[in-house]
Amino acid sequence: MIEDVAERAFAPARQAITDCRIPGATVGVVAADGRRAVRFAGMAALMPEPEPLGEDHCFDLASVSKVIATTTMVLTLAEQGRLDLDRPLTDAIPDLRQYDPDGAAERRLTFRDCLAHRTFLPAVEPIYTYGGDPERLRAFVLQREWRHGPSVYSDINFILLGIAVERITGRSLRDWPLPPGLSFGPPPGPAVATEHCTWRGRVMKGEVHDENCWALGGAAGHAGLFGTVAGVLGYAGGLLDGSASPFLLDAIRARANENRTCGWERRFAGWHGGDACSDETIGHTGFTGTGLWVDFERSLAWTLLTNRIHPTRHRDTGIAELRRATGDAVIEAAG
Repeated sequence: MIEDVAERAFAPARQAITDCRIPGATVGVVAADGRRAVRFAGMAALMPEPEPLGEDHCFDLASVSKVIATTTMVLTLAEQGRLDLDRPLTDAIPDLRQYDPDGAAERRLTFRDCLAHRTFLPAVEPIYTYGGDPERLRAFVLQREWRHGPSVYSDINFILLGIAVERITGRSLRDWPLPPGLSFGPPPGPAVATEHCTWRGRVMKGEVHDENCWALGGAAGHAGLFGTVAGVLGYAGGLLDGSASPFLLDAIRARANENRTCGWERRFAGWHGGDACSDETIGHTGFTGTGLWVDFERSLAWTLLTNRIHPTRHRDTGIAELRRATGDAVIEAAG
């Protein structure tokens, strides 16, 4: 049955490859009992040298790093009593906006606020344009008076969380133990190419695509994780099979606001996980063309991994429609 689910779920991606909308794609499905199936096709790279996609290729997971890595780290530290989700980030980063200790709104942001993207911080900022020293850029993030706006999905939230994790543990994010098939770059095996970066002057392959993450040293709270399809499915399977802690599961499943939990999106009308999944489904996407969804009611998870920005982000690949079609196909095939 699981093989049939994967085969039918891969049909939209196979068509997108045939239509030259994306170079390559991998779809993986895993059930709570450990059964899994994978389908892949297309190219890992078109340039500078053509390379067929294989099952063992590592994808730049982009913002899927936020949930697999950073959210898991923060919730693990919370469960260990090393941080309080409802306390300010300044518990871990006392020098956050240190020159305005009484008036800075950033000093009142909590870990949970950042996990749920319910802050005033902007969606993104070209941090990489402010210099080339990763430690200086971290200091810039901490001391900048950020412009205020409505709550939006924000990379800055997770950059701050990543710095907090490093402060609490006294170690780089790279040192956090990760399941097999997942690592901060450069990956240990063959890598899928992403964009020809005009800033760095080359195709990104085995190097993190996200400019801010690259400038911050290649491992940050919002991006930097690489993973094979087996690594992503292994993580998702752990959420379904009872091996993940109840504390973590409660936090990532409970709504923190209308569309989000701690770290993850939770099913809402028109989201990238499709309309067929249950209300007990969480998911997250990555800019490079990646995504992971977990339907707890059906005890089923799936990942769609593509290199949709290769060789450039400046074209319409139909990735949103492809993600929704894949999710709907998974659920319909699974019955």
